[in-house]
Amino acid sequence: MLSKSIVVIAILVCCSAGFSQTQRSPIEEITSALRAKEFDRAVELSRSALRASPNDARLWSLQGVALASKGDTKKALTAFQQSLKISPNNVVALEGAAQIEYQFGSRDAVPLLHHLLQLRPGDLTSHAMLAVLAFQQGNCAMAIAHFEKAGAVLDSQLDALHAYATCLLRLKRFEDAANVLQRAVTVRPNDRQELHVLASVQLMAHKSQAAILTLEPLLDSKPDAETLELASAAYEDVMDTPQAVSTLRQAILLEPRNVNLYLDFANISFAHQSFQVGIDVISEGISLQPTASPLYLARGVLYVQLSEYDEAAADFERAHDLDPSQSLSTAAQGLAAAQANDLDRALATIQAKLARKPTDPLLLYLQADILGQKGAAPGTPEFRTAMRSAQRAVSLQPTLGAARGVLAKLYLQAGQNQEAVQQCRKALALDPKDQTALYHLIQGLRKTGNKAEIPELLKRLALLREQAAKEEGERNRYKLIEEDTPSSPRTNP
Repeated sequence: MLSKSIVVIAILVCCSAGFSQTQRSPIEEITSALRAKEFDRAVELSRSALRASPNDARLWSLQGVALASKGDTKKALTAFQQSLKISPNNVVALEGAAQIEYQFGSRDAVPLLHHLLQLRPGDLTSHAMLAVLAFQQGNCAMAIAHFEKAGAVLDSQLDALHAYATCLLRLKRFEDAANVLQRAVTVRPNDRQELHVLASVQLMAHKSQAAILTLEPLLDSKPDAETLELASAAYEDVMDTPQAVSTLRQAILLEPRNVNLYLDFANISFAHQSFQVGIDVISEGISLQPTASPLYLARGVLYVQLSEYDEAAADFERAHDLDPSQSLSTAAQGLAAAQANDLDRALATIQAKLARKPTDPLLLYLQADILGQKGAAPGTPEFRTAMRSAQRAVSLQPTLGAARGVLAKLYLQAGQNQEAVQQCRKALALDPKDQTALYHLIQGLRKTGNKAEIPELLKRLALLREQAAKEEGERNRYKLIEEDTPSSPRTNP
């Protein structure tokens, strides 16, 4: 993952600096042979010298360098270890042993590298190797700390840059990850995959204009469907819906069997309340991929928006038949029934599936939510079932913010106001724009008598509502309409 040549060069430079001025001719001869890349000769010279001076740490470290240079890493490691027994602070031996242990992927490299950093705190290569080893062990916090200190050493090390960016992504530091991947693109400026990865992360960081600039070289030269899909997402994010639709249509024409492209189109249709256009395009995808469960699910969601509940139910049932392991189709059935104000049917649908999958967090959340909508009162069996379901959903999937919101509402109804406050805070940590969780938090704080935060929270709620209204207005600037065929949608302002 980190280039071997970096460390080997560092060792040879150290040899030159550390031994060239000694007056002992064997040292000079061995160093001269190393510089001339006469590694076999250097090994023989070191063995001869060690017969006369077996406790000379410099000779052992030089022999290790010579053996490592000719590829005999096991014997080289033994030589470096022998040098360190005699002189624990021998930098050449520390570097050589650390490099070999690193190549082996051994954790034994870590104490050697830390020892090197004690002697030379600014050693960039040691930081780089420690970063990679920490990444391989899954310790991203430590890896990032060392990657940050490795500096320019990483600029030519593509795998190390990818590891650095991966750790940043795991910690949701999207903008920092994009900056690191920009360095990777510098290493391979014309690599399509590198540009795709960078653009994807820029989208995660909400740097959509930067993503468009990243993709421009590919868009100008026969773009493939993946490039067009990324570009479409970026255009939509900067509110250039006509370009987003046009670009996505090009992608569909290139890969008409790519399910994800139809799902992307469904999302744009949903956002701009152009439900029938979305249904027509998804139907084309289904005609080409009749066993693609996600397409039926997406079309069913669009049917719900048009209040065509029978068609939606048929699509959700078909999605479930094609992929019974996917609880989303069952959840969608329940939601469709709920939106049709048929809460009894919605509950029956969810509970029938829960009987077969009693630990599905999404189904448990929906059961709690529907029971709440039906007006289950505290103290009743229905309310207790709702509470247990919401609690179980949260314990099974702590990141399911909607379940935390329902649980908070139930806690408020039960008079467990402190617990409600805790759930609201956790829901807002998952989604800071969750207006319902924020409203319930304000309610909970009022009931607990803790009113210090409320004025600021009210301002935040007002700002979120204003922002949501603005975003809704931007989405409604365009409606998708059809020209001659469903595959040729365009936009109207």
